[in-house]
Amino acid sequence: MIPPIHDPAALREARTPMALLPYQQRWVKDAASVKVIEKSRRIGLSWGEAADTALLAARQSGMNAFYIGYMKEMAQEFIRDCAEFAKAYTLAADEISEAEEVWQEGEEKKSIFIYTLRFQSGWRIEALSSAPRNLRGKQGRVILDEYAFHNDQQELLKAALALLIWGGQVHVISTHNGVDNPFNALCQDIRAGKKPYALHRVTFQDAVDAGLYERVCLRTGQPPSAAGQAAWVRGIYDQYGGDAEEELDCVPSNSGGAWLSRALIEARMVDAPVLRWKPPAKDYALWPEHLRSAEMRDWLDTHARPLLATLDPSLRSGFGMDFGRSGDLSVLLPYQIIQALRRRFPFALELSNCPFDQQREALYTIGDGLPRLSAGKLDARGNGQYLAEKAVQKWGAARIEAVMLSLAWYRDHTAPFKAGLEDATIELVRDADHLDDLRAFQVVKGIPLLPDSRSKGQDGSQRHGDAGVAYLLAYAASRSDATAVTSGFESVPKRGRRDDDRDTRNPSRRMF
Repeated sequence: MIPPIHDPAALREARTPMALLPYQQRWVKDAASVKVIEKSRRIGLSWGEAADTALLAARQSGMNAFYIGYMKEMAQEFIRDCAEFAKAYTLAADEISEAEEVWQEGEEKKSIFIYTLRFQSGWRIEALSSAPRNLRGKQGRVILDEYAFHNDQQELLKAALALLIWGGQVHVISTHNGVDNPFNALCQDIRAGKKPYALHRVTFQDAVDAGLYERVCLRTGQPPSAAGQAAWVRGIYDQYGGDAEEELDCVPSNSGGAWLSRALIEARMVDAPVLRWKPPAKDYALWPEHLRSAEMRDWLDTHARPLLATLDPSLRSGFGMDFGRSGDLSVLLPYQIIQALRRRFPFALELSNCPFDQQREALYTIGDGLPRLSAGKLDARGNGQYLAEKAVQKWGAARIEAVMLSLAWYRDHTAPFKAGLEDATIELVRDADHLDDLRAFQVVKGIPLLPDSRSKGQDGSQRHGDAGVAYLLAYAASRSDATAVTSGFESVPKRGRRDDDRDTRNPSRRMF
């Protein structure tokens, strides 16, 4: 509530915005010993880091901080920002000092400038060059700014991580600089669970939504407006032109090609049956309900139940299901978690042109027959939402998630799946169609997605990476804590979708 106008001091305080925007606050609040952020250009992330670093060095319980940028001007700007925050906080700090360090490297003499800000607490902030040798013998917080543009990135990070042994911290801040850059590899490793670090991501649009435009207006003295914001954002994107995706949208450049190699997929395949159901007659969907149910029940009793009876009752189980109706297939992939946390897919069920009620009957039969059912994820786009909702109602939201497939979902879940394949902790079903479905994924703007085109399966059925999506959903379910709720990811429709078969295997149209 705005304070009464007769209280000018309170009114000024109410109108004064927080110094840091929400994404800067989230970054500062994260207490992880190693945290990484992929970010847009010029959103004030380093400025927010300076705000936190000044407080750190001023505390008696703090530590030294070492900022490493890839150019001298970055070091100067960061140390000045720290000094300005120290002044704003009324912290006791000396003037910035500058020193030159000279050393011999082979026959070449090299030197760097070190900018230092000392605090009455006894701690200091140093801004120095990116040579890994500069971190030797030091202890405290290391800030690697625009890490993707440094030389010897991996050696630099290795030197920084050594400071963790005695309670140090490592903060990695960067815009992307190509898909093959070690920074992008680091981000993918974190997403895949290979590195136990915290990962943040802020695009330019994220920053705008958080109030960046209004903050610029406050700085420049211009009144903010919706039209002004639209023109400002458009102008920023126009300035970057073809580089906008990498510089502003956190999409590493030169992203393209097949996501998974044939050799990797085949190396993880083991012999397991694929049950393929097709309608026994063209007018099957029009049969009376009791006849359709009897037909499906007989088929499941003959083909699915014997396989369920062979599963190890002591192992935790789950499933993933991709939905299709009269166009694409529905693919249901049950899994069990076996020794060494390997995910084994004992069989696959594929339903072609299957009525909704019979898909539900098949899902219930498989789900109820799985020992120790702990988690399941279903494609909930379009007509798939009916089946996903029924599954949540039957087994509960604590175990079942209705997934709205989106760019964010693919970005977050494809990396762990690929890592599982590389680490040999996934056993896929050996099947030519499943191989083709997984091979169909293409890396589009840094994210593995399915193209709009469809293929023909070994039996002539239309396929659109159906088994590949089911594998992703199943693997995501196997990694969950069995506390899933309905996904809140933004969903977008798939191009070229059929009215009777709405899904989002390629959700790129709205987002790009």
